[in-house]
Amino acid sequence: MKYLNVVKAKFIARPNRFIAEVEIDGKRETVHVKNTGRCKELLIPGCEVYLTAPGTPKRKTKYDLIAVVKNTGVLFNIDSQAPNQVVKEWLAKQDYDLVKPEYTYGESRIDFYMEKGNDRYLMEVKGCTQEIDGMGYFPDAPTERGVKHIYELIKAKKEGYHAMLAFVIQMEGVTEVRPNVETHPEFGVALETAKEAGVEILFLTCKVTPDELYLNL
Repeated sequence: MKYLNVVKAKFIARPNRFIAEVEIDGKRETVHVKNTGRCKELLIPGCEVYLTAPGTPKRKTKYDLIAVVKNTGVLFNIDSQAPNQVVKEWLAKQDYDLVKPEYTYGESRIDFYMEKGNDRYLMEVKGCTQEIDGMGYFPDAPTERGVKHIYELIKAKKEGYHAMLAFVIQMEGVTEVRPNVETHPEFGVALETAKEAGVEILFLTCKVTPDELYLNL
Protein backbone atom coordinates (compact mmCIF):
# COMPACT_ATOMS: atom_id res chain seq x y z
CA MET A 1 0.00 0.00 0.00
CA LYS A 2 1.14 3.52 -0.73
CA TYR A 3 0.36 6.76 1.08
CA LEU A 4 -0.07 10.10 -0.63
CA ASN A 5 1.02 13.57 0.48
CA VAL A 6 3.48 12.32 3.11
CA VAL A 7 5.37 14.91 5.18
CA LYS A 8 7.94 14.67 7.97
CA ALA A 9 7.26 16.22 11.38
CA LYS A 10 8.50 16.28 14.97
CA PHE A 11 6.35 14.67 17.64
CA ILE A 12 5.52 16.88 20.64
CA ALA A 13 2.79 15.20 22.71
CA ARG A 14 -0.21 12.87 22.64
CA PRO A 15 -3.08 14.38 24.65
CA ASN A 16 -5.24 11.29 24.14
CA ARG A 17 -5.44 8.07 22.11
CA PHE A 18 -6.81 9.77 19.02
CA ILE A 19 -4.71 12.90 18.50
CA ALA A 20 -1.14 14.11 18.72
CA GLU A 21 0.60 17.47 18.68
CA VAL A 22 3.40 17.73 16.14
CA GLU A 23 5.62 20.40 14.64
CA ILE A 24 5.76 20.81 10.84
CA ASP A 25 8.27 23.34 9.54
CA GLY A 26 8.19 25.20 12.86
CA LYS A 27 4.38 25.25 13.05
CA ARG A 28 2.42 23.32 15.68
CA GLU A 29 -0.36 21.11 14.29
CA THR A 30 -2.93 18.73 15.79
CA VAL A 31 -3.07 15.43 13.88
CA HIS A 32 -5.05 12.20 14.04
CA VAL A 33 -3.18 9.12 15.31
CA LYS A 34 -4.13 6.04 13.29
CA ASN A 35 -3.48 3.71 16.22
CA THR A 36 -5.32 3.63 19.55
CA GLY A 37 -2.62 1.46 21.16
CA ARG A 38 -0.21 2.91 23.67
CA CYS A 39 2.90 3.17 21.44
CA LYS A 40 4.60 4.65 24.50
CA GLU A 41 8.07 3.37 23.55
CA LEU A 42 7.68 4.94 20.09
CA LEU A 43 5.95 8.29 20.50
CA ILE A 44 8.57 10.09 22.55
CA PRO A 45 8.73 13.92 22.51
CA GLY A 46 11.15 15.07 19.82
CA CYS A 47 11.03 11.92 17.73
CA GLU A 48 10.64 11.98 13.95
CA VAL A 49 7.20 11.07 12.63
CA TYR A 50 5.54 10.89 9.23
CA LEU A 51 2.10 12.15 8.33
CA THR A 52 -0.23 11.73 5.39
CA ALA A 53 -2.82 14.27 4.25
CA PRO A 54 -5.63 12.17 2.73
CA GLY A 55 -7.59 15.25 1.66
CA THR A 56 -10.91 14.03 3.04
CA PRO A 57 -13.45 16.91 3.11
CA LYS A 58 -14.69 18.30 6.45
CA ARG A 59 -12.02 16.55 8.53
CA LYS A 60 -11.20 17.99 11.94
CA THR A 61 -7.50 17.31 11.33
CA LYS A 62 -5.63 17.68 8.05
CA TYR A 63 -3.06 14.95 8.76
CA ASP A 64 -2.92 11.34 9.94
CA LEU A 65 0.15 10.17 11.86
CA ILE A 66 1.19 6.90 10.19
CA ALA A 67 4.85 6.22 11.01
CA VAL A 68 7.51 6.99 13.61
CA VAL A 69 11.26 6.55 13.87
CA LYS A 70 12.12 4.77 17.12
CA ASN A 71 15.11 5.95 19.15
CA THR A 72 16.98 2.95 17.67
CA GLY A 73 16.67 4.53 14.22
CA VAL A 74 14.16 1.93 12.95
CA LEU A 75 11.07 3.16 11.12
CA PHE A 76 7.74 1.80 12.41
CA ASN A 77 4.46 1.99 10.54
CA ILE A 78 1.78 2.42 13.24
CA ASP A 79 -1.30 2.68 11.03
CA SER A 80 -3.71 0.13 12.53
CA GLN A 81 -5.63 -0.10 9.24
CA ALA A 82 -2.53 -0.94 7.20
CA PRO A 83 -2.15 -4.65 8.14
CA ASN A 84 -5.56 -5.60 6.75
CA GLN A 85 -4.91 -3.59 3.61
CA VAL A 86 -1.54 -5.19 2.82
CA VAL A 87 -2.92 -8.66 3.56
CA LYS A 88 -5.89 -7.98 1.29
CA GLU A 89 -3.51 -6.98 -1.51
CA TRP A 90 -1.45 -10.13 -0.92
CA LEU A 91 -4.43 -12.51 -0.79
CA ALA A 92 -5.71 -11.12 -4.09
CA LYS A 93 -2.52 -12.41 -5.74
CA GLN A 94 -2.87 -15.94 -4.32
CA ASP A 95 -4.83 -18.73 -5.96
CA TYR A 96 -7.96 -18.58 -3.83
CA ASP A 97 -11.29 -18.92 -5.62
CA LEU A 98 -12.86 -16.40 -3.24
CA VAL A 99 -11.54 -13.81 -0.81
CA LYS A 100 -14.10 -12.04 1.37
CA PRO A 101 -13.09 -9.42 3.97
CA GLU A 102 -14.98 -8.83 7.22
CA TYR A 103 -16.64 -12.24 7.37
CA THR A 104 -19.17 -12.94 10.12
CA TYR A 105 -18.37 -16.18 11.92
CA GLY A 106 -19.96 -17.08 15.24
CA GLU A 107 -20.20 -13.90 17.28
CA SER A 108 -17.27 -12.17 15.60
CA ARG A 109 -16.24 -10.54 12.36
CA ILE A 110 -13.13 -12.32 11.18
CA ASP A 111 -10.86 -10.32 8.88
CA PHE A 112 -10.84 -12.69 5.90
CA TYR A 113 -12.74 -15.72 4.62
CA MET A 114 -11.29 -17.60 1.65
CA GLU A 115 -12.26 -20.58 -0.46
CA LYS A 116 -10.11 -22.85 -2.60
CA GLY A 117 -12.00 -25.76 -4.11
CA ASN A 118 -13.85 -27.39 -1.26
CA ASP A 119 -11.54 -25.95 1.39
CA ARG A 120 -12.63 -23.05 3.58
CA TYR A 121 -10.23 -20.67 5.30
CA LEU A 122 -10.51 -18.05 8.04
CA MET A 123 -7.74 -15.56 8.74
CA GLU A 124 -7.55 -13.00 11.53
CA VAL A 125 -4.92 -10.26 11.11
CA LYS A 126 -3.06 -8.46 13.91
CA GLY A 127 -0.59 -5.63 13.41
CA CYS A 128 2.56 -5.74 15.53
CA THR A 129 4.08 -2.33 16.37
CA GLN A 130 6.01 -3.27 19.51
CA GLU A 131 9.61 -4.47 19.46
CA ILE A 132 11.90 -5.32 22.38
CA ASP A 133 15.47 -6.49 21.75
CA GLY A 134 14.71 -7.58 18.20
CA MET A 135 11.53 -9.51 19.07
CA GLY A 136 7.99 -8.43 18.23
CA TYR A 137 5.28 -8.44 20.91
CA PHE A 138 1.50 -8.25 20.76
CA PRO A 139 -0.63 -6.67 22.13
CA ASP A 140 0.70 -3.36 23.45
CA ALA A 141 -2.64 -2.80 25.24
CA PRO A 142 -5.21 -5.31 26.55
CA THR A 143 -7.46 -6.66 23.79
CA GLU A 144 -10.49 -8.67 24.84
CA ARG A 145 -11.62 -8.55 21.22
CA GLY A 146 -8.36 -10.15 20.14
CA VAL A 147 -8.78 -12.98 22.64
CA LYS A 148 -12.34 -13.54 21.47
CA HIS A 149 -11.19 -13.80 17.85
CA ILE A 150 -8.59 -16.43 18.74
CA TYR A 151 -11.20 -18.65 20.37
CA GLU A 152 -13.41 -18.23 17.31
CA LEU A 153 -10.50 -19.49 15.18
CA ILE A 154 -10.09 -22.50 17.49
CA LYS A 155 -13.80 -23.26 17.07
CA ALA A 156 -13.51 -22.89 13.29
CA LYS A 157 -10.55 -25.27 13.19
CA LYS A 158 -12.62 -27.90 15.00
CA GLU A 159 -15.38 -27.38 12.43
CA GLY A 160 -13.08 -28.14 9.52
CA TYR A 161 -11.86 -24.69 8.48
CA HIS A 162 -8.23 -23.87 7.81
CA ALA A 163 -7.76 -21.30 10.59
CA MET A 164 -4.93 -18.76 10.54
CA LEU A 165 -3.76 -15.97 12.81
CA ALA A 166 -1.48 -13.60 10.90
CA PHE A 167 0.79 -11.07 12.60
CA VAL A 168 1.82 -8.28 10.24
CA ILE A 169 5.17 -7.00 11.57
CA GLN A 170 5.14 -3.26 10.91
CA MET A 171 8.87 -2.70 11.22
CA GLU A 172 11.96 -4.23 9.60
CA GLY A 173 14.46 -6.49 11.36
CA VAL A 174 11.88 -8.55 13.28
CA THR A 175 10.73 -11.99 12.13
CA GLU A 176 8.74 -13.34 15.10
CA VAL A 177 5.99 -12.12 17.42
CA ARG A 178 5.46 -13.33 20.98
CA PRO A 179 2.46 -12.70 23.24
CA ASN A 180 2.89 -9.72 25.53
CA VAL A 181 1.79 -11.58 28.66
CA GLU A 182 2.76 -8.72 30.96
CA THR A 183 0.20 -6.50 29.23
CA HIS A 184 -2.48 -9.15 28.65
CA PRO A 185 -1.88 -12.63 30.14
CA GLU A 186 -5.14 -13.99 28.69
CA PHE A 187 -3.91 -13.32 25.17
CA GLY A 188 -0.88 -15.51 25.81
CA VAL A 189 -3.10 -18.33 27.09
CA ALA A 190 -5.39 -18.02 24.07
CA LEU A 191 -2.47 -18.03 21.63
CA GLU A 192 -0.96 -21.15 23.16
CA THR A 193 -4.35 -22.87 23.11
CA ALA A 194 -4.70 -21.95 19.43
CA LYS A 195 -1.32 -23.47 18.58
CA GLU A 196 -2.25 -26.70 20.36
CA ALA A 197 -5.56 -26.77 18.45
CA GLY A 198 -3.79 -26.53 15.09
CA VAL A 199 -4.45 -22.89 14.26
CA GLU A 200 -1.68 -21.75 11.91
CA ILE A 201 0.33 -18.78 13.21
CA LEU A 202 1.87 -16.61 10.49
CA PHE A 203 4.57 -13.97 10.94
CA LEU A 204 4.39 -11.64 7.93
CA THR A 205 7.42 -9.37 7.60
CA CYS A 206 7.18 -6.04 5.80
CA LYS A 207 9.13 -3.50 3.84
CA VAL A 208 8.54 -0.17 5.57
CA THR A 209 9.18 3.30 4.12
CA PRO A 210 7.62 6.66 5.05
CA ASP A 211 5.09 6.33 2.24
CA GLU A 212 4.78 2.57 1.69
CA LEU A 213 4.08 -0.70 3.49
CA TYR A 214 4.07 -4.07 1.78
CA LEU A 215 4.66 -7.71 2.67
CA ASN A 216 7.99 -9.42 1.95
CA LEU A 217 6.24 -12.33 0.20
